[in-house]
Amino acid sequence: MSDASPEPRLMLSALEHYAYCPRQCALIHVEQSYEENVYTLRGNRDHRRADEPETEIRDDVRVERALPLYSGRLGLTGRADVVEFHDGTPYPVEYKHGTTRRHEPGRIQLCAQALCLEEMTGRDVPAGALYHTGSNRRQEVDFDPSLRTDTHETINAVRTQLREQTMPPPVNDDRCPPCSLQEVCMPDAVDTEARQNRETDRLFTAEE
Repeated sequence: MSDASPEPRLMLSALEHYAYCPRQCALIHVEQSYEENVYTLRGNRDHRRADEPETEIRDDVRVERALPLYSGRLGLTGRADVVEFHDGTPYPVEYKHGTTRRHEPGRIQLCAQALCLEEMTGRDVPAGALYHTGSNRRQEVDFDPSLRTDTHETINAVRTQLREQTMPPPVNDDRCPPCSLQEVCMPDAVDTEARQNRETDRLFTAEE
């Protein structure tokens, strides 16, 4: 009889964190670090209504807010901001702060919600939407084979990161300024040290 215990379920939010920045994901889900900034506070404000469980019937469409989600097959758990049921077919809607733009981490998170809904309902979920609170507009997302592949790869990458407790190096690029974890991550300091080490190695290994 095996002593191995099943791996814990992944939070759906971890997939978005990893797709945005693997180091951010590790800081939150491995190191248990989290800080607020103006961007996270605005996001919390924009999610306020979607965070309250509620069922509504609107134009023959059932709307569920803060709907718990899970996938036993993929080992996922979390909740959807909004799920609309059109003739029984789920249509997940994820709230995002800001204006309409292509949001790859959000697309992966939304696709993972669709995978959960397919397992929970036994119905195909072909599409969903990102709702951008800044522009009050939806951006429809098709759950095509390419996005589904990216989502499965992200699930596997996050599971490996949590199992191995790895901490990737900082990216120190344009993803860093809006991140609330800058003071914990210290991308400038760590990246500067890494560059110094690389330059030192290059200096002493260069051909004379």
